[in-house]
Amino acid sequence: MLSIFLALGIEITVVDKATGKPVPCRIHLKDAAGKPVKADPLPFWRDHFVCPGTVKLDLAPGKYAYEVERGPEWSQAKGEFDAGAGAVRIDIARIADLRARGWWPGDLHIHRALEEAELHTAAEDLSVAPVITWWNNRNLWANRELPAEPLRRLEGDRLVRGLEGEDEREGGALLYFNLRKPLAIQGAKREVPSPMRFLLEARAQEGVHVDIEKPFWWDVPIWLASGKVDTIGIANNHMCRSQMLESEAWGRPRDVARLPAPRGNGWWTQEIYYHALDAGLRVPPSAGSASGVLPNPVGYNRAYVHLEGGLGWDRWWEGLRAGRSFVTNGPLLLATAGGKLPGHVFKEAGEIDVRAELLGRESVPKLEIVRDGRVVGTAPGKLSFAESGWFLVRAVAENEKTFRFASTAPWFVEIGGKPRVSRASAKFFLDWVDERVKRVKVDNPDERQAVLEHHEAARRFWQSRLDQASSE
Repeated sequence: MLSIFLALGIEITVVDKATGKPVPCRIHLKDAAGKPVKADPLPFWRDHFVCPGTVKLDLAPGKYAYEVERGPEWSQAKGEFDAGAGAVRIDIARIADLRARGWWPGDLHIHRALEEAELHTAAEDLSVAPVITWWNNRNLWANRELPAEPLRRLEGDRLVRGLEGEDEREGGALLYFNLRKPLAIQGAKREVPSPMRFLLEARAQEGVHVDIEKPFWWDVPIWLASGKVDTIGIANNHMCRSQMLESEAWGRPRDVARLPAPRGNGWWTQEIYYHALDAGLRVPPSAGSASGVLPNPVGYNRAYVHLEGGLGWDRWWEGLRAGRSFVTNGPLLLATAGGKLPGHVFKEAGEIDVRAELLGRESVPKLEIVRDGRVVGTAPGKLSFAESGWFLVRAVAENEKTFRFASTAPWFVEIGGKPRVSRASAKFFLDWVDERVKRVKVDNPDERQAVLEHHEAARRFWQSRLDQASSE
């Protein structure tokens, strides 16, 4: 028997409650069977689409459930409607205005179409959007002329640039920003040439920013030892809006008995980052969502950078490298220590007053102060330093499905001109390098030696750190 239904036309309008005007947003719309609804030709990904504020749809009769969001500074709207309603109005409201306080959000890992970036940034209330247009053997510019000016400033203080890239192979992934042209990585094999070759090539260009996409990639100790990377992604794409990617993919696996699923990968990421800081490295955190590859919307994982005098592309990256930042996939965490923003280096012993403010929609039981890799108290609070060290503030939300959190970049205390270097953390990375060397599978002797020389250099670096260690 042939089943025929009449599609019902409906108009959905999402309104800024303060102004009464339509506002760009992201909509998760599902039918009665739980199937996500598309809204062609608007950009759709996995379980959501973005729209300029109003969208017209033809729907089969029945009930539909929705969730509407516009980044963490806006309220979330949930509800349902009947397809026969004809028109639906949904109100959302701004609950925080971080730009007014000098904080500007960006997502370092975007794999969506470049022509969609204007709508994505508006819908997600995102200020900085470096779009990945070359990635291993894929290169948008392979048969196209490079743009004379790759940076675009859009209405509403939003910046988009489309010459950014990713080298993701056996050792993991490095993200490249602000290059004048893509790196020639097409045709590279899993291990050959070493990612260090492209990293050193990129560093020959002024203003380039290089990000370690996740802390648990196998080559992280090599990249950290090189001194050629700027940031590391602790709010990364294994942390998704509605789930966790529970394994480390082809990265260094965690002890799942100690760090069980679903959130163990998030705690492993934290641990590795703290080891890097405790080994005396001052690498600020970063954030990336990998929307277009993994289930996240654009801007789910984001870094907020504090700027004086408004948004500027180069100044935003400078602030990120300086650690005047926090990363988040939900909570909004503003903190100072001794009146200073994250990234500050204190040069004298004494007491430091840590102040913190939590904003946003998330339920967070406490604001933790992490010092030298361990939780030592809650914020607001005071710390007393008689020797070198580091500390940060973090907020982990009460969400059992995914690792939803915020973390400031660290502050540092350097007494006597020497940073804290932990013996345990130096050995952590030294052992990691030895494990990685055993995994290198390159048959050609010359190619193998070219790869291994970078691992050997890293081993010397971490051995030197171990020899210089000032604490256990």
